Amino acid sequence: MRGAHGSPAKPEGVVIVGGGAAGLSLAHWLTKTGRTPVTVVEPPDGPLRPAERTWCYWDEGPGAFEEAVLASWPLLRIHGRDGGALTADPAPLRYRMVRSTAFETLVHARLAHHPGARVVRATAHTVRDVPGGAEVRCTAPDGRELTLRGRYAFDSRPPRRLPPARTTLLQHFRGWFVRTAAPRFDPDVADLMDFRVPQPRHGLAFGYVLPLAPDRALVEYTEFSRAPLGTAAYEAALGHYTREVLGLGALRVETAEQGVIPMTDGHFPRRAGASVFRIGTAGGATRPATGYTFATVQRQSRAVARALAEGRDPVPRPHGRRALAMDAVLLRALDAGRVDGPDFFTGLFRGVPAERLLRFLDGATSPREEFGIGLRTPIGPMLRTAAELPFLPRRAAPDVPFPPRRTAVRPPSGEKPL
Repeated sequence: MRGAHGSPAKPEGVVIVGGGAAGLSLAHWLTKTGRTPVTVVEPPDGPLRPAERTWCYWDEGPGAFEEAVLASWPLLRIHGRDGGALTADPAPLRYRMVRSTAFETLVHARLAHHPGARVVRATAHTVRDVPGGAEVRCTAPDGRELTLRGRYAFDSRPPRRLPPARTTLLQHFRGWFVRTAAPRFDPDVADLMDFRVPQPRHGLAFGYVLPLAPDRALVEYTEFSRAPLGTAAYEAALGHYTREVLGLGALRVETAEQGVIPMTDGHFPRRAGASVFRIGTAGGATRPATGYTFATVQRQSRAVARALAEGRDPVPRPHGRRALAMDAVLLRALDAGRVDGPDFFTGLFRGVPAERLLRFLDGATSPREEFGIGLRTPIGPMLRTAAELPFLPRRAAPDVPFPPRRTAVRPPSGEKPL
């Protein structure tokens, strides 16, 4: 594009690469300001377009995307390894589930009604600085080469490799959306961690149950460890969990999803150029000790929109320094085997009010509150771990199956019919 006298026009607006949670959330919050033209580049239908996936978070009251919330739960439950259950009320917070298709439909509809927003279906290849802004080069579905320019570019594509770190674990899982022959679930209670499953030799494992109706739920098997499992191993674990632990009886698996989320104390650079920034998991939005990302993406997107409106550096830190330091200690303690994962998390939920613990996991607690929470952890092992961390080198992360997102797969064969 050229100006009135033939010279290149100064790039305007924002180009967002990727139409997942991070990219569409940023587009939404930018259009709320009403000032910044926004272009979202999404991959066309095909192998590069991610399958439907699930995002969960907790929030107080209806949020900006309440229309896309599939289900929510006022109560959370933790099952210890000994079978003891703790049900906690995190009021005023409520645990929520969003399916990506509903979220995308909602945000696309909002962008369609905003005169300064557009969605471009194309495959992005390069994102780079150009004089006065940023440039995104991509290929349209018909093979045409497209060049999009803006004052800033925000790249939400997952990283190809994890950064060097002192500790790198993976949260990997497979889930079944099941329908049972008889009512088996309490729609008011989400089972956040169920440690009644066999524990691996390294790391920890738990079940996860999100009821959608008395006879429908998402049931997952999750591990925190150094490497993911094969599909057959997840299937065996889910079969054992649904039959032997939950006692669901006859059920039908309607669909399944599988994924990997990084848990690392590596540094994710937020800036890739003078006008190019990374957001989402690529920009460090995933909380290292839990894998939660969606709520952080919303906070970061709102902050970016405010910063652009005020002419400030566009991308603030997604997590505070204290939160990242505490996560680094926990990851190292888990990886070194100094703390027992099931006992650690069960103890936290038994000893800390649920609302305060969820705020802690969101990085929204005060130093005094964090000190009190720290007293509920194994103090000796955690202090020893904190003391050694500054002397540990950051090593290249092993190859992991990225992108780190949920991948929908066909339901397993051989399940009991209803």
